[in-house]
Amino acid sequence: MRYPAGHKQQTRERIVNAAARRFRSRGSEGAAIGDLMRDLRLTHGGFYRHFASKEDLFAEAFEHSLHEVRRRLASAVERAPAGGELKALIDAYLDIEHCGDAARGCPVAALASEMARRPRPARLAFQRILGHHIKLIAKYVPGGDDDERERKAMMLFSGMAGTLALARLMTDDQRRRRMLEAAKKFYLNAARR
Repeated sequence: MRYPAGHKQQTRERIVNAAARRFRSRGSEGAAIGDLMRDLRLTHGGFYRHFASKEDLFAEAFEHSLHEVRRRLASAVERAPAGGELKALIDAYLDIEHCGDAARGCPVAALASEMARRPRPARLAFQRILGHHIKLIAKYVPGGDDDERERKAMMLFSGMAGTLALARLMTDDQRRRRMLEAAKKFYLNAARR
């Protein structure tokens, strides 16, 4: 049976999309390849037609997840009034809905501790991907030259990701909201200095 043109790429995208959600919600160890493929109605052996290893899938799923977050933030920035782009970016990232949906949320907030235990080549790939993300955020950080704005963007993003991760630990919705609102004000003020 011949498959239509583009079938292999579409299948790969389905796998990456499903894995990205699963890794963010369950961690890499909680997302077994056999279960993932079965849920997609694909064979376990078919996985290896698309990826050399689970590590390769993890890296691609991480990049896919970060692109999803980037699109969400870009949409918020586009709707912001002139001069309000940074506030819109911070508000969108530290949004209560983003906090409550780890499966569709920021992979850094969900997986940073796991990434630190990855092999060096994988960490280098993550570092490269994060570098691009930081450069995009830096465009909206005021003051200084490119290097200073990138340093501020790096601290801003790492702080926001940490805040999001900690807010997800809160069992009390009111505390979670207070934490996110306080962080929004703090990071906006810090980035403007």
